[in-house]
Amino acid sequence: MKGHLLAAGVWSAGLLAALSAPVPAHHSNAAYGDGVTEFQQAKITKFAWANPHSLIYFDATDADGNAVQVVVETAAPQALRLIGWTKTSLMPGDVVTLRAYMARNGEPVGRLNKIIFANGTDLHDTQLGGDEGGKTRYDPHGFRN
Repeated sequence: MKGHLLAAGVWSAGLLAALSAPVPAHHSNAAYGDGVTEFQQAKITKFAWANPHSLIYFDATDADGNAVQVVVETAAPQALRLIGWTKTSLMPGDVVTLRAYMARNGEPVGRLNKIIFANGTDLHDTQLGGDEGGKTRYDPHGFRN
């Protein structure tokens, strides 16, 4: 009887420990609008190749003609590397067209959709796939769910 109680106690303690372990979480893109905002002649001021998200800082002009400083997040460096990015893909002083899903609350922050360089080449984010039609997941094989 004591053996069964001991086994049940050990099992219960193990179950309790497993259930109380921290669970990794990640935020969604719900904070960002569904429409793409385009910034033409955006001047890159900083590119932070960092986890958990790389960040692109740039100066641009808003719809009213006012100068704004904006930061957009992208995927992690590991994911960006898989689709051709490097830590030197963007350099301070680069002038690009940048498309992003901007924050719903009006703050000058967003999630990258696509960057278009003057020579016509582009870089897109992995999570949102660079699609013009709205938020989708990136699928390197071109399949959609």
